Amino acid sequence: MLTWAQVRATGEAIARMQAASGAIAWPDGHVDAWDHVECAMALSACGRRWQARRAYGWLRDTQRLDGSWPRSTVGQAVADPAAEAHHAAYVAVGVWHEYLVSGDEEFVRLMWPTVRLAVDWTLGLRTPRGEIRWERDATGVPGSFALLSGCASIYQALHCGVALGKLASDPRPDWEAAADRLRYLVAERPEVFADKSRFAMDWYYPVLGGAVRGPAAERRLSGGWDAFVVPGLGVRCVSDEPWVTVAETCELVLALDGCGMRSAAASLLSTVARQRQADGTYWTGWQFVNDEPFPAECSSWTAAAVVLAADALCGFSGGGRIFRDGPGCAPGF
Repeated sequence: MLTWAQVRATGEAIARMQAASGAIAWPDGHVDAWDHVECAMALSACGRRWQARRAYGWLRDTQRLDGSWPRSTVGQAVADPAAEAHHAAYVAVGVWHEYLVSGDEEFVRLMWPTVRLAVDWTLGLRTPRGEIRWERDATGVPGSFALLSGCASIYQALHCGVALGKLASDPRPDWEAAADRLRYLVAERPEVFADKSRFAMDWYYPVLGGAVRGPAAERRLSGGWDAFVVPGLGVRCVSDEPWVTVAETCELVLALDGCGMRSAAASLLSTVARQRQADGTYWTGWQFVNDEPFPAECSSWTAAAVVLAADALCGFSGGGRIFRDGPGCAPGF
């Protein structure tokens, strides 16, 4: 397991990647809202409250009038004006996580207009059946399909948003109804989503987001284990490629912990140690046939995934329970 000193060093590495604006970019310089939120969560879990709040300030400053964020921003310029549904919704998960860490209701009220606008924009992509199309392109046209992993993430965001609405004295029963319908589709109707079954995220995200739990979650994770988990190395991003990634490995750790498989989660988390660098960062992935990093980069969101997985297992912040207990848990301040 990671020591607290190692976790803090990784948090410091993420903080070094943060721009003065509060943005936390990929190695190539672009920012997307989902990965930015994940980094903000990790900063908060590490005790770097000021940097986390600055990251949420960037979200407030850059949210568009319709509630979305561009798919990609570089500096102050929009690189890709399209917007993805799960990117916008994930701000609700981040704000709820910050509340679990800090217990700061004033922060929730500050962020509530941003959350409300983002989640309403996301729900504007719902189909009559209830799944949520994955994007709205640069011209405003909705995507032609929904993604299982994306909708599983949105399911979690909706429940966090409902909890935030209650704190902000703005109940959203419509969001709760949308979440219930989405849970059914994610758990019982996989055929309504685009087939991305080669990708690990479609395997574990229904569990990670909380739509599938209990014995069904254990069966789901056990059923895909041999296809995606490389013993001693971690989780393949794609089932037929010789490439494991630290982020997918850590997200599976969170999914395992979420359904009570903590021993397997701890064993899996130990595999990322070989990707750790002296400065607390991690290689994004490892090509195990060539035995080399792939790509040859250390990304902010990969480091964030490690912090969140370690927090789930070690409980060093009140936010460590968010993927296990969801919005049902009390703040840990």
